[in-house]
Amino acid sequence: MAQILVRNLGKEVVERLKKRALENGRSLQSEVKLILEQAALEPRVDMETARRMLEEFRKRFKGRKFSDSARLIHEDRAR
Repeated sequence: MAQILVRNLGKEVVERLKKRALENGRSLQSEVKLILEQAALEPRVDMETARRMLEEFRKRFKGRKFSDSARLIHEDRAR
């Protein structure tokens, strides 16, 4: 297995990673390893595919009227 050394991380970044690791019940190394694995394996969408998907959504929802979600959230919070 390969190893990576990351130099010059800011103190705040390291502290936040430590906090995140503690919250998730992992060591700092395990947390950083998981973050890197997820980032590397995350599927990526190129711009052309993203534009095509956006156009499909626009066609699917064309002409629909949607309620004001901010108003609904405000009403829900007022309960």
